[in-house]
Amino acid sequence: MSTAEKYLKPEVVNQIKRLDLRAQFIVKGFLSGLHASPFHGFSVEFSEHRKYTPGDDPKDIDWLVYAKTDKYYVKKFEAETNITGYLVMDLSRSMGYTYRQELNKFEYAICLAAALCYLMIHQQDPVGLLTFDTKIRQSLRPKARRSHLGDVLSLLANLKPRGATDIARSLVQVAAMLRHASLVMIFSDLLTEPAPVFESLYRLRHGGHDVILFHVLDEAEVRFPFDGMVELQEPEAHEKLALDAASFRPSYLAELEEFRQTYRRECFQAGVDYVPLDTSMRFDRALTEYLVRRSGRG
Repeated sequence: MSTAEKYLKPEVVNQIKRLDLRAQFIVKGFLSGLHASPFHGFSVEFSEHRKYTPGDDPKDIDWLVYAKTDKYYVKKFEAETNITGYLVMDLSRSMGYTYRQELNKFEYAICLAAALCYLMIHQQDPVGLLTFDTKIRQSLRPKARRSHLGDVLSLLANLKPRGATDIARSLVQVAAMLRHASLVMIFSDLLTEPAPVFESLYRLRHGGHDVILFHVLDEAEVRFPFDGMVELQEPEAHEKLALDAASFRPSYLAELEEFRQTYRRECFQAGVDYVPLDTSMRFDRALTEYLVRRSGRG
């Protein structure tokens, strides 16, 4: 069966429609929320302007924008305006987990990726897609055309998280593939040894790329809402462990917090934007984080 035929199966078309509608819903809600939030004015900066900084020529200040926002913005030069984005999706089996949320980690990540794709194409920024487990599996070249959105959504809707993973190796491959400075948006639960991942993030930054790391965990992985005796299974190694939830919870939550803090600290040192999320969070929070980070890089 050809790729086109596979995408045109009714259940896949419905999946793509749902993803398309969900992405539109997320983005529209987010963009309308911007006007009633502390981030009013960022939507202007996001597309064609950046904040005035000492050293800029005062003649470049856009006084119309100042009248609207009461802040100084300068018009971006052509070379500053467009940035190429890559959505980088973790296909590991553990991403398919959910305890009680409507969306598993992977479904949550692809909804967010679809919404970010909408945002970037809306700004005429080209977006590409890379997927990985133990290595890069699929890639779509970046394009800014509205029709490209359909290609990205089709691929996202057909993805299934089912393999083992090697995040560090895959990100090194990403760094080797990218020829020009880009915005690399990574979606992963990061359930692996952190040190090699940090090294690969440093390599991406050394290549001149902006990196946003969306750390997507299930709500249950963040809150540990279990009682009594529970059996936990490591999703990729299939190892099982029986334990008493009440006595295990404090040490688990402390370890999780340390895990996130380590990523926050290392990412800060590397100049990587770290966005910790769980599947109970509203998407607009993640998008706001993204917008704040990106505008801060202007």
